[in-house]
Amino acid sequence: MIIGGGVIGLAIARELRLKGVRKIAVLERGAVGREASHAAAGMLAPNAETEKLDEFYRLCDESNRLYPDFAAALFAETGVDVGFDRQGTLYLALTENDSEEIGRRFAWQRGAGLRVERLSAAETRRVEPFLSPDVRESLFFPEDRQVETRRLVAALERFAALNNIEIRERTSVARIVFENGRAAGAETEDGEKFFAGTVVLAAGAWSSQIAAGALALPAVKPVRGQIVAFQTAKRLFQRVIYSPRGYLVPRADGRVLAGATSEDAGFDKSVTTAAAARLRANALEIAPSLVNLEIVEQWAGLRPLAADRRPVLGSFPQVENFLLATAHFRNGILLAPVTARIIAEKIAENRDSDYLRAFGPERFRANDSRSLNISA
Repeated sequence: MIIGGGVIGLAIARELRLKGVRKIAVLERGAVGREASHAAAGMLAPNAETEKLDEFYRLCDESNRLYPDFAAALFAETGVDVGFDRQGTLYLALTENDSEEIGRRFAWQRGAGLRVERLSAAETRRVEPFLSPDVRESLFFPEDRQVETRRLVAALERFAALNNIEIRERTSVARIVFENGRAAGAETEDGEKFFAGTVVLAAGAWSSQIAAGALALPAVKPVRGQIVAFQTAKRLFQRVIYSPRGYLVPRADGRVLAGATSEDAGFDKSVTTAAAARLRANALEIAPSLVNLEIVEQWAGLRPLAADRRPVLGSFPQVENFLLATAHFRNGILLAPVTARIIAEKIAENRDSDYLRAFGPERFRANDSRSLNISA
């Protein structure tokens, strides 16, 4: 049983089915894939976003390397093209301070062996001619990619339908049921009980709302991220484009996504005019060519954040058959393939992973007083 029908829960369900697990149920409090997964911009950018080479970077990089086969397999299984795009990512310098940051980043990443190229202003505008004339230089990350998140959810949902994976929508779980030191199922807010041999908690920002007996689950809080979209007649940009203040994600259909905010707003998914104005301003700094376009869509999602800004993957030693796969924050789409693999390997093959040890819930303590800082 998997609690949570976002991209993480659905990807785990798929991987379990591929490993031969016959009876799989996904319980989702709302509609499948309509929370953070639906709202995400879909950047697969472990290199553009990393600040150091640690275990978290290795997790992100490994998942990024799984994506070509993951996307191809989903297409073969379901006929749904998830919009996997290999064009890479540009990270722009638009001010003197930006150039200083780019210089530092280029030096340490090249020294660490990452694939990164430093482009001049002319080279940058040659590959992306609709960028601002104020571009001073850029870094190009050829191994970063993007995916169309809503198509990804559709493909995973289609796989579930084709493979007899039970999905129960509008089923809000209140607590995990334990018997004799083992997870035995879940009980909904309406008192309905579901029984299972193994329970995976993958409920994203709602993970901390579910009771787990005497277990002290790591605190996971929602962080609102707002995004706006413009519509162009044709695709203006070929790559995902970052600046230190925002990003643009071009879609094949001419849409350009501009994001994103990071707000402590609880479970409020409202969109605001202030956020739209700020996102528009950041987009126009990157590409003044968008100035005559109106915002055609604005939305918000709730990213799940743990205290150390790292995912929670693994189990508790005091109970059996209960695993967590949550708190992916800004990287749920990127980390779906690797999360699915390591969780499914643990369930189906009892295979441990260094990642389960590095990101397990035991790294937190009940008296942990660290604040959940959401600043970018």
